[in-house]
Parts: sequence; C-alpha cells; structure tokens
Amino acid sequence: MFSQPGKTKFQVDLRQHLRDQNISGNLVHLICEVAEASKYVINAVRTGDLGVAGTSNLYGEEQLALDVLSDRIMRKRLQHSGVVCNIASEEMEEIFQVTSNPQGMFSVAYDPLDGSSLVDVNLAVGTIVGIYQGQDLLQPGRKMVGAMYILYGPRVSLVYSVGKGVYEFTMNQLMEYTLTREQIQMKPCGDIYSPGGLRKKYNESNERFIRYLEEKGSKLRYSGGFVPDINQILMKGKGLFMYPALDGSPNGKLRLLFELNPMAFLLEQAGGAATNGEIPILDIEPEGLDQRCPVYIGCREDVSKAGEFLNGTC
Repeated sequence: MFSQPGKTKFQVDLRQHLRDQNISGNLVHLICEVAEASKYVINAVRTGDLGVAGTSNLYGEEQLALDVLSDRIMRKRLQHSGVVCNIASEEMEEIFQVTSNPQGMFSVAYDPLDGSSLVDVNLAVGTIVGIYQGQDLLQPGRKMVGAMYILYGPRVSLVYSVGKGVYEFTMNQLMEYTLTREQIQMKPCGDIYSPGGLRKKYNESNERFIRYLEEKGSKLRYSGGFVPDINQILMKGKGLFMYPALDGSPNGKLRLLFELNPMAFLLEQAGGAATNGEIPILDIEPEGLDQRCPVYIGCREDVSKAGEFLNGTC
C-alpha cells in the first residue's frame, strides 16, 4: 500500500479514517453508505444489461439500463440511510424529499453512472456525489460539506474530501475500501490536457488556448469520461480538463450540480482550481437542477491561463 508522498504504516479502512477526521457521525455514516452502494453499482457494471431502458432523463437523453439500475441502487441506499433529507440525481426530474425534517441531515446530489455509454466498450466510468448540510441543494458548491467520486476501472477507487484534504481509497479483494493515498496535491501547472466537445465548434479564444497548450508540449489525454479524466489529472497531480462553450451549446455539456461542483470541490482541496472562464465553479449560484456551464479544471496556473485567453488578456 502507498500514500502520497510516502508509505502508510498500517492499512486504514474508510470508516476508521472518517472517524479520525473529527466530523459528525451522520456524515461518516453517509459517506460509508455511498461506499456500500458503489459495491452494488460495480457489480451491475460488470454483469448488468448494456441495453437501452426505453426511457429518457430530464435532459431528453436516452437512458441505458445501467443508468436506471445504478440510480435505483444509489437512491435506495440514501433514502434508507436515516441521515438524508433530500436527494437529487441526474436521472430524476425533480428533487426527491426523504423527510421534511432536515435537523442534522444532509442533501445529496449525484450522477449515479457518469460515462455509462463507455461501458459497452469496457472503458472506465464512475459515480459522482456532492453533499450539502440541510435541505437546500440549490446553493453554491462552496457550501458543500463533502464531495466524492468512485471510479470503476481496472481497480475500484473512492476519492473524497470533507474540506480537510483529498484522500483515495481502493477496494480490496474483500470489497473493503482501504487508504492508498492521502493529502493528494496538484502541481501549479501540468503537461496533460483533456479537451471535451468538438474542436470545430470552439470559439477563437478556446482555439488559441488549445494551440498554446500544444505549443508548450502538453499531451492530449481524453477518454470521453469525466471521472477517469479528472482522476488521471488528480492522481498524476498535473493537467487540465476543459469542456468549453461550443457553437450551438453556449453552456457546454456538464451539469453544475451533479458533476462540476463535486469535482471542483475536490480539485480545490488538492490545490487546483476550477472556473467557467469568468468565476470559480464553486461560486456559481445554481438556478435549477439542469444548469450546465463551461468548465476549465485542473492545475491552478493552467486554469488561470485559460481565463486570460477567454478574457482577451493573453
């Protein structure tokens, strides 16, 4: 087992580690419930139906059977956790209220299986989760009390933060999560870039920024999955992911509540940054569940440079 930068002396499981973080017992329980749900999701990914469910989500996107099953697994686990009052999923049309009494409870926004269309070609996918205190989900991501993602790849890993640094846990043969990296940190700048969207639909500012990255020797690394691409940047400690405004899609593709806020929280905790090109992702006031926005996320200096190109100062 290894950590960052040195080796840990003993194997530490997730629950034990969370209890040492001096957070509420309810938050410990919630994060562990998500971890338990992920065990059923990975089983569904490995053995489940790859066909179409015959339904659409609130964005009009055709749902896969795995999307629906993963959402059901996650929602049931959260619903019966005893510590969640409101749930919002990328696969649901509205907020699901578990209880009208939010005292000591949390609200959770999640994408149950981000990148699900990649499963049939055996590429990595993931679950993304953002946690808020109380019942209000439509507030800036800066007010989250925790964020996490689970990557279902050659190994299953869980990465989380409760505002006290970023930690990675890996699922072992007994399907238990044990600590593998602690206090993960990003370098100021990197040499990897992951550009989403069709490049021919980029505006001139984004095109110039891409040329700048290429000229400085950055290598293109893009899987088509948000979770594996962010995980690569975070674990290598360098790089930039971007999904900019496109011709015909001025708000990009990725959803603020379900995808961008949790990842921005994690990257900032690791010393990185995330912006829509004008303001930090975590400072954006959400206007609804379906809100999307452009994103530039990764090493702080690279994100700052993207803003300079977009604002015409570079």
